[in-house]
Amino acid sequence: MGSVEDVFRALSVARCLRPVEPSYVLDLALQDVCGGASSSELLAACCSSRSVRLHSRETLRTCGEYRGHEGTVFGVRFSPSSPDLLLTGSADGTLCSWDARRPGSAPVRVFRSDPEHSYCSFDVSCNGGVVCAGTEQVGEDSFLVFWDVRMAGPAHEAGGERERLLGVYSESHSDDVTVVRFHPTQADRLASGATDGLVNVFDLSLGTEDDALLTTCNCGSSASALCWSGKNLDHLLCLSHDEGVHLWDLAQLDSDHPYTLLSSPDARTLVPLPEGASLDYFVGGTWLEEAGCLLLLGGANTGELHLLDCRGSDLRLMKSLRGGHSATVRCFQWDAVGGALLTGGEDGQLLQWKAGSDELSVGKRETSKSVSSMQLKTKAHRKFVNKKRTA
Repeated sequence: MGSVEDVFRALSVARCLRPVEPSYVLDLALQDVCGGASSSELLAACCSSRSVRLHSRETLRTCGEYRGHEGTVFGVRFSPSSPDLLLTGSADGTLCSWDARRPGSAPVRVFRSDPEHSYCSFDVSCNGGVVCAGTEQVGEDSFLVFWDVRMAGPAHEAGGERERLLGVYSESHSDDVTVVRFHPTQADRLASGATDGLVNVFDLSLGTEDDALLTTCNCGSSASALCWSGKNLDHLLCLSHDEGVHLWDLAQLDSDHPYTLLSSPDARTLVPLPEGASLDYFVGGTWLEEAGCLLLLGGANTGELHLLDCRGSDLRLMKSLRGGHSATVRCFQWDAVGGALLTGGEDGQLLQWKAGSDELSVGKRETSKSVSSMQLKTKAHRKFVNKKRTA
């Protein structure tokens, strides 16, 4: 891994943003600096206060805020094809798109489906054309809902969004669809994970749900995160809410070779840590293309973070980060352009970690108290039911 690992080993807090109003930072998204956007240096953060904030990715200073969702905002994405378009997903049964050039404005588009649908995951395809949302369980069913971004009606057209649905998958999961992730380079390839313990991989170009379902993998627990990885982006990482780690080589599905590279129902025991350190949970993973490395971020409930290298069946500690967060970290982004790790968590802080930096605080210095665990569960979707199919 070479120079990137050297960078990780030298990381320290460069900037810290402590907001006035305490709230969890739930998800982060970086604007595509190669997309030709007029202001291509933004970081978006969604918070448990139902707000979405725009920050400078370099200084962390707040550039604006959006409000409009009536439920928890669980995810945020910039469109890969239109970097000035910001998309958000909420438990209120809507996805919204916003103009990143006009902070504080109303949504440009609102996406809805059945009134009974409450979403808990979403993603946008690599060409920016399709949005998919996963729903909570409705009766005995759960759904994957698809819209064409270009066909969605204006926000003021009540009901029009439902008429512009591309389609709905209803047979592949039997419980809350907790994560959906489009392939980074193949617009029709989609992976989904749910609390039923199943991870499904689809080729949307094949039409009907039965035809589109390429394979079903079993992670043995509720899926919390998915990440496409590997040199050819044909590996799929799955993290579970029970701290399991699973890695599958999907290129081997049609061969006689085993496709499971790593499968541990509790991978915390796989990582040797220095005395006194603990690994209580996994935040997520990301594929570092230039380094050829699958990076996993884990943490302790006290705020300590651990950068892990996932290679084959091994997890190796590269660096532990201390002196930043004081509570569970919920989300992170690796900014390859700026050489910075960006993290947000339940202490309300947004941190930027860079090699060889001395902390430069931004905004208020008072420590934010976390919102009550009764207001927002620390680890949602811990339940899972019997598995119905494995690959």
